[in-house]
Amino acid sequence: MSVQQKQRGGPSSPSCSSADTLPLSHLNTAESGSESPAELEKHESSAVSTMRSVVLFYLCFLLCLCLGVACVVCVSLWNTRWRGGFAWNGSALQFNWHPVLMTTGLVVLYGYGAVLYRVPLTWGQNKLPWKLLHASLMLLAFILSVVGLCAVFDFHNAKNTPNLYSLHSWIGISAVALFALQWVGGMAGFLLPWTPVSFRKLLKPTHVWFGGSILTLSIAACISGINEKLFFVLKGNTSASYGQLPPEALLANSLGVLIVAFGLVVLKILSNPKWQRPDSRPENTAYSPLLQEDNE
Repeated sequence: MSVQQKQRGGPSSPSCSSADTLPLSHLNTAESGSESPAELEKHESSAVSTMRSVVLFYLCFLLCLCLGVACVVCVSLWNTRWRGGFAWNGSALQFNWHPVLMTTGLVVLYGYGAVLYRVPLTWGQNKLPWKLLHASLMLLAFILSVVGLCAVFDFHNAKNTPNLYSLHSWIGISAVALFALQWVGGMAGFLLPWTPVSFRKLLKPTHVWFGGSILTLSIAACISGINEKLFFVLKGNTSASYGQLPPEALLANSLGVLIVAFGLVVLKILSNPKWQRPDSRPENTAYSPLLQEDNE
């Protein structure tokens, strides 16, 4: 036996050659010191790129949270300070619930629920709690939206005003109707224990696409509703007409800008493939019931 073989601890074996190493052996090559400088540079570059992507995501996520809170604060301030507050008596104060609840539910909570799966802290964990949280946020958003619709319908009926006559109302009711179908479809497709995996895989792209489309419709409804409301309340007001851009109009226009910015950030998060939750389930994994699945 040669001195070189003794220093290595024994004769070399063909089964231990670099061509026949185990598939996971590349995970500890850095520890063995066998990586070339080019490979080390490649791994370092990949790690830096991943870290940069994660930091950028959390910056966008933080911006999303802040914009959502700003939207709720602005719409609440508008209807409290300039529109007289809230009530449920068929008066204009009841109508004030409509913009607050629609903005909070159909835009902000909906957007928060949509980006939930993109948070890296949720990756590699049991997906079921996040599924339930996603479904709960969406259900809460839908309930607020329905209450917001009830507020405006009751107000119109009390004032003998026609319902669903404007483009704003058409877009808004379409968004809520699609939202209802989306939630029921998501519940049936992703939470019921007897849904086949093949159907889930088929449904997922459609579910994601409809999610972004509903958010876009919701933003369009909110923007048109803000503009319509300002025209109604400031029309004929010589001291503070819309054209003079009084403080109320300035705040409401700013609310519209915040809603658009919030939607753009949410859509950016949803459209970036680097921020999609990794699918850790192999393609040939058999279906497991809801309470037993870890990741999907």
